[in-house]
Amino acid sequence: MESKTARLTVLIDPHKKKAFEELCAAQDLTPSQVVRQLIRDYLEHHGVTYATKSKLAANAKA
Repeated sequence: MESKTARLTVLIDPHKKKAFEELCAAQDLTPSQVVRQLIRDYLEHHGVTYATKSKLAANAKA
């Protein structure tokens, strides 16, 4: 897991934001957790590696 964090500011339609936050809450997840997972999935989909990627996750895919 990452030990430091960086802020990512995203502009989004207020109606989509509200729907997203409600869906996250219904799934007992924070919006930040979901966005982080979306980013990890996007990077993996495009074959991008990064310093904090779990070696266990990488080995499980092999």
